[in-house]
Amino acid sequence: MSARAEAATGARITARAVVLAAIILVLAVAAAGPIRNFLAQRSEIDRLESRITELETERSQLSRELERIRDPDHVERLARCMGMVRPGEIAFVNPDAPRPRSC
Repeated sequence: MSARAEAATGARITARAVVLAAIILVLAVAAAGPIRNFLAQRSEIDRLESRITELETERSQLSRELERIRDPDHVERLARCMGMVRPGEIAFVNPDAPRPRSC
């Protein structure tokens, strides 16, 4: 092969390489948006799964509180702590007595 033929072959390979690099660049730019969306959605899923765990914990605490409230003895203790009496009972109030902080 002559030097000119070798130079032409090298130029074709270089041109092919430039076209291939341009195609790869276009594909990379086109894929950047969906990849960014995927990562953002993955982050959102992780955040929501964490929130679900928090809500399940809160739900179990509220279920236990509901069970306590359904207990008549517990309700009576709360009512008496607030100063309520049953019909026919006499309530005595000591104004100097400290008030309970919570019932």
